[in-house]
Formats: sequence, structure tokens, C-alpha cells
Amino acid sequence: MKTFLRSNRFILLMLSGIVLGCVFGALWPTFAGNLSFLGTIFINMMFCVVVPMVFFSIASAIANMKSAKRAGKVMGCTVITFLITAAIAGVLMYIVCRIIPLVNGQYVVAAGEMGETLGVSEMIVNFFTKPDFTELFSRRAILPLIVAAVLFGFGVQMSGGPETKTGVWMNDMTNCIMKTVKIITYYAPVGFFGFFASLVATYGPELIGDYSRTLIIYYVMSLAYLFIFFPIYARFGGGKGAAKLMFSKLFRPAAMSFGSCSSVATIPTNMDVSQESGISKDVSDIVLPLGATMHMDGSAMSAIIKVAFLFGIFGQDFSTGKAILAIIVAVFSSVAMSGIPGGGGTGELVICTIFFPDQLAIAYPIAIALGNLVDPPATMVNAAGDYVVSFIVSRFADGKNWLQEQLVKNIEKD
Repeated sequence: MKTFLRSNRFILLMLSGIVLGCVFGALWPTFAGNLSFLGTIFINMMFCVVVPMVFFSIASAIANMKSAKRAGKVMGCTVITFLITAAIAGVLMYIVCRIIPLVNGQYVVAAGEMGETLGVSEMIVNFFTKPDFTELFSRRAILPLIVAAVLFGFGVQMSGGPETKTGVWMNDMTNCIMKTVKIITYYAPVGFFGFFASLVATYGPELIGDYSRTLIIYYVMSLAYLFIFFPIYARFGGGKGAAKLMFSKLFRPAAMSFGSCSSVATIPTNMDVSQESGISKDVSDIVLPLGATMHMDGSAMSAIIKVAFLFGIFGQDFSTGKAILAIIVAVFSSVAMSGIPGGGGTGELVICTIFFPDQLAIAYPIAIALGNLVDPPATMVNAAGDYVVSFIVSRFADGKNWLQEQLVKNIEKD
């Protein structure tokens, strides 16, 4: 027991913060509603450190690879895997929503306010670029920052890669930033307490009201996806023994992402467990930062359940043709929208604009509310899934027996 507590004390502290926050928010909602600043402090510190870490880890990984060909291979496998798993998640959620109706009868809903719709060209520009270099180093510009990191990494690679002083310096910067992040995570349990106390205090009525059926389905589906499909992905990527290894490490990034509701904030934890699992550093340094903004299986499921809920609200049939379009939109919004200023709110606005143009002022606030309520499990599936995807990318980058070879090396070292 002492060994267990010593090995898992940080996870237990994080979970304790979450549980105590929920209890506090339920018992003293008036006071707990003002505790969100505790969580905001943690998230702000993480964003300030993790944003430069994203740039240096990706650029350093590409710059210090043996060849540009390997870097391109890793990135190609990564993006393709993201798209496939997001599509699988969206299809599964659609099937569940067809089997279990989310809404009984037709609701009478009040009008709400909506934001301005982004044009397609504006979304594409924001997806890839920023007009000024200083604007890249912001959590609101993670995808443009990744594009800049990739370009810079290949530039260093073409100049000599690991033989250059720049390559060595970037690798050292990544290591130093990781140590800084580790210091910040000691505050995580306090941040989790404040965040969940405020969440329960603010959304308590909705949790047991109109949204309860939808929330139960989403939370159950998130856990089912984690316990059923994650081991399938790990087994495919790492072969025999990979699922067991994955489950032995998965709980740490799952707890961090559920508590912080941030895939970006989970990058350091994912990197730690990836290194412990024997995944190549150059693979994890590309897959995990990319995954924090582009691998959104939980968000794909969230997009589908929002559309299904709104179709039920307005008494419309969620037919197969509409479902196919919804899945395409869900995959796109989960992969791309996270990097556009406005984040998930922009994705929800796009969904409502496509499917409910005549009820936009009503549909958009409902979608935003649902998004807030399912954010913890959605982020958990998103971020913990980044670690699992690294198994699949390792298979194509290092061979299908990469895990077994790594285990042999570990035995020889011992």
C-alpha cells in the first residue's frame, strides 16, 4: 500500500481535488461559484509555458531527426491517424444517438444571442497563419504556431539538423521547459478543486435538468470509447502487450486532461508516459503537440451529440444524409477549429450555421451550454488519445515490432 501511495500520490491528489471541488460546489454554490480563479491560475501558468514548449518540441524533433524523410513520414502518419480515429468516434456517437433518442417530444426554447459567422477564407487564413510573428506565441494561435515550428524545424534540418548549434539549443530548451512545467503541476490539485467547485456551482441545475439524459449518454460513451477502442488502437500500434502497457500509463494523462479541461496542458504528462512506454522521442515530440490541437475524438463525439440534441429540440429527423454531413463537419471541426480564435465556440457556430440557419439564435447558445457541460470527458478522450495514437504512429515510423524491441533493450539494460 505504501508503494502504491508513493507511486500514485500525484494522481490521487488530483482526483481528490476534483472530488472535493464537486462536493464543495454542490454544498456551497454561492461561495464556490467564485473559486474559478484557482483553476484559472493553473491554466494560465500552463499556457504560458506550454505554448513555447509546443514550438520548441516540434521544431527540435524535426531538426534533430536523422532525415527530413522520417520527419515527413511521422507527420503524415500522425495526421491520417487523427482523421481516421475522429471519424470512427463520430460514427459511433451517431449510432448511439439513433438507438437512444436524446429528447422526448419537442421543446419550446427561448431565443438567444449569437456571435458573428466566420467566412471560409477567414477560417483558412487563421488556420495556417498570423499577420505578425509576435501573434504566433499565443494559445489562440496554436495551429499557426505549429505550422511555423514545422517550417523552422525543416529549415534547421536542411542546414545540418542535429549537427547545428540551433538544433542542440532547441533540444536543450525543450528539456528546460519540461522541468518548468513539472514545477507548475504541483499546484494542479488546488486548480482542479477551484475549477470543479465553480463548474458544479454554475451548472448544477442543468446537470440534473434538461441536459441530464444527453450528459449521461456522453459520459458513458466517453468511458466506453476509452476502455474499448483505446486498447484496440494500442494493440494495433504496439502488438502483443501494448494494451496492458497503455492502460498502466493512461490514467495519468486522463486525470490531468479531465481536471484541467485542456489538451495543451496535458502535453507534458503525455510526454512523460510516452517516454516511459518506450516511444521514440522524435515521434512523441511531433505526435503529442500536434495531437493537442488536431486529435479531437472526444470533440467529434461532442459535435455529433450536439447536432442530434438540436435536431430533437426542433423536432427534426436526423436522417442518414444529414448524418454523413454531420460526421464530416464533426471531423473537420474537431481537427481544425481548435486552432482558430474562438476555439470550440467557432466550431459550434459553424455546426449551427450549417444545420439550423433559421434557428441560429436559439441553437447556438444551447450548443455552447452543452459544450461546457461535456468539456471534461471530451478533453479526456482527446488528450489521453494523443498518447494512444503515438503507438500507431510508432508502428509505421519504427516498425511493427518497435515495442518488443524496446522491451528487449530495457531488459538488457537491467
